[in-house]
Amino acid sequence: MRFYNHQHPFYCGIDLHARILYICILDQNGNTVIHEKISNDASAFLKILKPYLGNVIVGVECMHCWYWVSDLCEQHNIDFIVGHALYMKAIHGGKAKSDRIDSYKIAKLMRGGNFPLGYRYPKELRATRDLLRRRMHLMRYTAQLKAHVTNSKSQYNLDITNGDLRIAKNRDVLRNAFSIPALQHSIDMDLNLIGFNTAELARIERLIYKDVRKHQLKDLHLIKSVIGVGDLLGSLILLEIGDLARFPTVKHFASYARLVKCHAESAGKIYGTQGNKIGNAHLKWAFSEVAIIYLGNSERAAAYLTKLQRRMTKAKALTVLAHKLGRAVYYLLKNQQPFDEHRFLSV
Repeated sequence: MRFYNHQHPFYCGIDLHARILYICILDQNGNTVIHEKISNDASAFLKILKPYLGNVIVGVECMHCWYWVSDLCEQHNIDFIVGHALYMKAIHGGKAKSDRIDSYKIAKLMRGGNFPLGYRYPKELRATRDLLRRRMHLMRYTAQLKAHVTNSKSQYNLDITNGDLRIAKNRDVLRNAFSIPALQHSIDMDLNLIGFNTAELARIERLIYKDVRKHQLKDLHLIKSVIGVGDLLGSLILLEIGDLARFPTVKHFASYARLVKCHAESAGKIYGTQGNKIGNAHLKWAFSEVAIIYLGNSERAAAYLTKLQRRMTKAKALTVLAHKLGRAVYYLLKNQQPFDEHRFLSV
């Protein structure tokens, strides 16, 4: 974990919400100079900061609405940092908790050099990355709908072959397949949503391809050298990684991508795991997906997985393969070398 430890004349801690924000400004000696609540209005925010411009650092906890504060600070050359939400335990403890107290604690963390730094994602790539995340969410929801259709057929022991439900004629096969009106209505609802989602996914993917070409992701060809990785999955991995230089070692990268097992230890004793949700869940999914696709496209990879299964379960073996692929991606981006399957499987 990295902490912000640069010194400034003033420290502005903000407890940020969707419609309001609570501001606390401390001076170098820890004295409170401003502590008040305002609406999420850019002009009101700048009015408060105006006397301190050039001498103040602004810090917020990483939550869903920090983008506009970051962009506003960048526009007016105000130093800005974003805090890692899961590491900011100091603002969540104590007998009393309120927006006023939280903003004060954030400012104190900044002044004391204990503010846990999150990644300030570049604004020009945010929208494309977030669209890829929404696509992932829509794909999962569509898969749930398809699973419900399949489970409904199994519930009533119906042998109906319909094929891929992304295709309209295959969905039409199920339109009058169930004799119970309520069940048929439930299936029709699933089919209608699948049809809508399929069309929406196609539209989203066209827009993503357009944005990826516009941003000219220079390392996309390196990611695509991994067997089974295409434009969409490769773009997702690159956009979630951001600046590779923020990971000093491959261990830091693997930890960020949730590819390593966490553990809690004290006095030489291991007490289980903790912090499993710290890291990037989207990268974790992406590398798990890469592992599955890689296995389906490489006989050597399938043989390697079988070898792993001699000493561990299949689930564990897949996790090990995903971890290994994550490490390979880190090094191919760092060394600017394409994927070498022979070297990958021989290590």
